[in-house]
Amino acid sequence: MTAEASDAVEVRNALLRLRRATGLPVAFGGLLEAGRQMRISELSGTATHALRSLVVTSGTGLGGKTVALSRPCVVTDYSASRQISHEYDAPVAVEGLRSVLAVPVVVRHRVRGVLYGALRTAQPLGGRMLDAAVEAARDVERALVLRDEARTLAAGGGPGAGWEQVREAHAALRALAPRIADPGLRAELLGACALLAAGPGAAGPGAGPSPRVRLAPREVDVLACVADGATNAVAAQRLGVTAETVKGYLRSAMRKLRARTRGEAVVAARRAGWLP
Repeated sequence: MTAEASDAVEVRNALLRLRRATGLPVAFGGLLEAGRQMRISELSGTATHALRSLVVTSGTGLGGKTVALSRPCVVTDYSASRQISHEYDAPVAVEGLRSVLAVPVVVRHRVRGVLYGALRTAQPLGGRMLDAAVEAARDVERALVLRDEARTLAAGGGPGAGWEQVREAHAALRALAPRIADPGLRAELLGACALLAAGPGAAGPGAGPSPRVRLAPREVDVLACVADGATNAVAAQRLGVTAETVKGYLRSAMRKLRARTRGEAVVAARRAGWLP
């Protein structure tokens, strides 16, 4: 999966979570492309394709205002609002949207995208809805931070070209292993994972994770997903468990690795030889 496709999946999943958490029937969004323009690439609950591929420029419309101000913005009646400009009234009207909220996806103080939620009636969107939308945007932010770190390591810090693909393969194999019923075949697959984690600089066949840090298999599975940029919800889908279970394994792994954040846990797991 390309980086762009992975980013699109994160936005798509965040929109589904936004709708579930807020009860809003429509959600859409996208990431910034060149300069200060954003393309709406993902739609959820829409009745038409009027908003698909719409390019929003910073400062224009509700989403553009959100990009420019780097903060959430809300209108109760989009077409009648005096708080925004109206370059995009036509596609919004085709979709029949009235009350709309927009929250920015901000990574390292830079807006990287916008998530929208909307109603087809004109009524106030309460603070609970806005809080849930902000939390959905935070999920995307965390995924983008981890993916950016992975790309940086692959470009300059990984041992050889294609190291990011090795890490993606490791995460996919770790997620697949628990589904294999044959214990011998499962052990062989996990052995292959250990070779990938050891990397080309390993001391030899006996090389393995540091004995100072002992992680449970599921903790390694979760960390492998996190290292690949997955949110808790995406990791849960890959591993066939609940998001709360993922959180529990992640907290346990972070405690063992003495890490304060997800990113620190991934770095510490790599240093200890648990991840490639």
